[in-house]
Amino acid sequence: MTEINDQLTAALNGIVDPVSGKGLIDSERAPAPRFADGIASVILDVTDINEDKRALIEADINRALEAIDGVKTVRVAMTSKRTTRRIIAIGSGKGGVGKSTLSANLAIALARRGLRVGLIDADIYGPSQPRLLGAEDRKPTANEYKKLVPVKTEFGISMLSMGQLVKPGQAIAWRGPMAGNALGQLIDADWGDTETLIIDLPPGTGDVQLTMVQKYKPAGALIVSTPQDLALIDARRAIHLFTEADVPIIGLVENMAGYECPECGAISDPFGTGGAEAASKELGYDFLGRIPLDIDIRLASDNGVPPAASNGRSADAFNTIAGKLTDWMDG
Repeated sequence: MTEINDQLTAALNGIVDPVSGKGLIDSERAPAPRFADGIASVILDVTDINEDKRALIEADINRALEAIDGVKTVRVAMTSKRTTRRIIAIGSGKGGVGKSTLSANLAIALARRGLRVGLIDADIYGPSQPRLLGAEDRKPTANEYKKLVPVKTEFGISMLSMGQLVKPGQAIAWRGPMAGNALGQLIDADWGDTETLIIDLPPGTGDVQLTMVQKYKPAGALIVSTPQDLALIDARRAIHLFTEADVPIIGLVENMAGYECPECGAISDPFGTGGAEAASKELGYDFLGRIPLDIDIRLASDNGVPPAASNGRSADAFNTIAGKLTDWMDG
């Protein structure tokens, strides 16, 4: 029995851990296998290993241990340390201020900084993230526990949206509790090793927002507004909702802030300028930056290629906000 145990241990340690580059036992991914009645049992820690690599390692373990005389069956039990996941809510007091565009590009900008980021489109009634990320034809799957498995995008982030779960153009006519349950399914999905979830909330202060702050309290909220006074009045309502729930306000972002003429380079401000920055100072919150009113952002978004995935003036604006958000999370 000792000889076969030694062989099993050597075979298991001969498989390389993709994170450390050491053998599975040397890297403390697995203890020595247990063997009884022809069954070799392995307990494998898969923390920080994605689904694809988990499957490859399991196949390697089965192949290596089944090759040993006397082994009839190999059983691999995968475990994972609970990931501490930070939720960042992106809110606004009204629709049409560019909240979804900011959410998508901010998630991508964070991923380009090395963070493991997931994006949830919590706008149950008007989901737009599948279009923004070019994923309208991609559907999430379910794992063995019947939890949704997010769609992986080519932009380095994973994403879930009600827009992936219903037919295109289908109206979602749900009462508040159903919308809250849908949000729960998206947040409680199999996010793997994702460490930061960006939640693109619907506009206003309704049932989805209440479910979010009561059941899935965010680490912080970022408020999006356009410069004009009406939008800022609504933004104050969103701020009030979060502060009443003791959710920290990370800061304000001013969207559609200045249009640069592509021919002459002149800057005009059809929606005004500086309103969100002034409101930030008045309310005592940080001002995180401005996103320009740029036709390139609209065209890129319609084509499912967010500007933050490349370089340029628009990408720089999103990267600046991502940098300040990163500093806040690290602070």
